This record gives sequence, C-alpha cells and structure tokens, in this order.
Amino acid sequence: MMDSSPHKFYHVHGFDSRQFLEHYFSDKPDMVFGDDTLKFLIDNFRQVFALGHINGDILIDLSIGSAVHHLYSACEFFKNIIMLKVSNRCIMELKRWVDERTGAFYWGHTSTLLQKKEENSDPFQDQEAKLRSAIQHVVKYDPEKENMTDPLVLPPADCVISACLLDVISKDQDDYIRYLRKFSRLLKPGGHLIIFGALSTTYFTVGKDKFHVFTYDEDFVRKALVGEGFIIDYCNVKERTAVSDLVDYKAFISIAAHKEK
Repeated sequence: MMDSSPHKFYHVHGFDSRQFLEHYFSDKPDMVFGDDTLKFLIDNFRQVFALGHINGDILIDLSIGSAVHHLYSACEFFKNIIMLKVSNRCIMELKRWVDERTGAFYWGHTSTLLQKKEENSDPFQDQEAKLRSAIQHVVKYDPEKENMTDPLVLPPADCVISACLLDVISKDQDDYIRYLRKFSRLLKPGGHLIIFGALSTTYFTVGKDKFHVFTYDEDFVRKALVGEGFIIDYCNVKERTAVSDLVDYKAFISIAAHKEK
C-alpha cells in the first residue's frame, strides 16, 4: 500500500520521539522553527479559544509526536483531555512529562511564550501544571481500525484537535478525507474540530530518516472540511520563515470548524 513512497510513514515505521521534539520544538539556539512551530501555534490556539464558543467536558487530541504546548489554552476550557498516540515510544515520552519524571522534555520556554501573550496572566500560575492535571488519559490508537482505540470506546468529545497528524498519515487526498471522517466521528453533534497543518510539504526529517508528508493547499483542506459537514469558523495561514532542510513546508495553516448538528 505504501511501498511506492521513498519516505517512511509516521504511523507505520515510527520515529525517535525525543529527537523529533529536539528538532522542531526545543529551546536550543540552533532550533530555527520557533516562529512557526512555537509562537504561531501557541498564538493561534490562544486566538481560537478566545472566540469563547469552544468549551465543554471532553477534548480529544490527535497530534503528531509528543508535543503538548498547543494545549495550554485548551486546558482553560476543558478539564478532561484525552491524548491519542500511535506508538508506545510517543506514549512513554508524553507520560514522562505528565508524571514529571527525570529526563522529561523541557517545555518551560513554551509556557513563557504564552504568558507573554496573556496581559493579565499570573506570573506564579503554572500553565504546565494546569495542563498536566487536565490530561486524564493517554491512549494508544490505530488509525486503520474502525474504532481507532479498540477495544476502548471513547466518550463523544466536545472538541477534537489534530496538529499535523493528518498530514503525515495520509498518503493522498482520499486518505486525508477518510481519516478526517474518522476523527469527526469522535465528536458530539455540533462539536468543534481544530486542525493545524503544514501546506505544500513532501517530507520531514527525524535523525537520518525522512518521513512522508501529504502535499495539499488551503483550498483542499477547506473543501475537505465543508464536504464532511463542517462550518469553518476561523482560518489563519503563516508563510514559512525558518531556513532548514529538515522539512520543506511552505506555510502553516490553523483552522477551526464546527460540525453541523
């Protein structure tokens, strides 16, 4: 099915989850993606939740790797966050941070970015602790299964977030729409979907390995959402500023929509 691609597939071959975080989300001086993967992502999720209509009991996160910083704003509106991960390695990396174990990835630089955006933020309020408390479950899933978390059956969610996951598990347009449909089934009627993705991308690199990314543009993702019965509430696109050959995206898109009842 996927042998035609010269690159590996995220959900099939797996990758070094810590190296992925170091490449694209760290506070190291040579990490050049800060404006795109840190500032833009945090700011856009903050803006989306500031709209005031995305809230409820349960939020399900389906995102690439073990990143958590996109959920800082979400934990102000959801006290029960369920994170789905495709590999044991990503689960272990995430749980190391949630449980505050020795050797966990450092996310302090990202919570500082959010505090700078919040004019009324309490400098003594620990955003990371809030998020840890909100993450109630970390569950392994298989995107190919009808019930992706089989044998577990998840409760319907008020909101589903997917950051870059559709990009890396979809081999073509039909795949993207098929997975989008599966993700939307996790929602309650009228529930909200927030997608963060990389436009016009063909690969990303972790260590010595290159991984497949489905190439699409803004028009495609808009049509895909509308075709699945969503109404788009918010969309923002940021052109790439980073100089690096680790990944070849042209821009990032942040888009929020709600499912028609």
